Order: sequence, then structure tokens, then C-alpha cells
Amino acid sequence: MLKTLAGFGLSCAESKLYFYIAKAGPCESRDLRRELKMTKQQLDTTLESLKKKGIVTEKSERATLFSALAFEELLNLFLKLEADKVKAIKKTKEELINSWRSITKLNNS
Repeated sequence: MLKTLAGFGLSCAESKLYFYIAKAGPCESRDLRRELKMTKQQLDTTLESLKKKGIVTEKSERATLFSALAFEELLNLFLKLEADKVKAIKKTKEELINSWRSITKLNNS
């Protein structure tokens, strides 16, 4: 499973953290540090990255709890991101081909 997540572009630390939170449910950062044997800095950096990607959310109550997207939602997010990449390539395809042709023409001259 971790290799699959890494294949979607998550780092090893991001994959482990997502997997743990997704299985365990909402967690406090101190529990995550203890269970995953991460330093505070490593955990904070990894959590921030996952939050920016929309994979983990933070909820402040009595203590701050971190929750993960359900696995199916995560897969849907990755599918959307890949579809967006394909759209971007298609949008610039003709421009990229023309640039490539002009570069190769110059090299062949």
C-alpha cells in the first residue's frame, strides 16, 4: 500500500503518515510522533504537506486532531489531479510540438 501511495507522488513519510491516520482515525500530533517515531519537525513538515494537498485535515477542539481522507476519496483526488495534468498537456500540445520542431530544425541545420 505504501508503494502505491508513493506511486501517486507521496513521499515515504507522507505515505506512512496518511496510512496511519486513515487506519487509526483522528489523532493528536503527540500520538503520531510516538507511534511513527518522528521528530516534531518531521511530523509538522509532513502534516503541513499533506494538509496543502488536501489529504489531511486539522480540527482544533480540546486538542488538535488530524484526520485523513477516506482511501476512496484519496484515489478520486489523485485521478482528478492526473486528469488536470492531461488537460494541461493537451492544451499546450500544439505549442510544444511547434517548439520541438523549431529546436530540431535548428540542430539539423
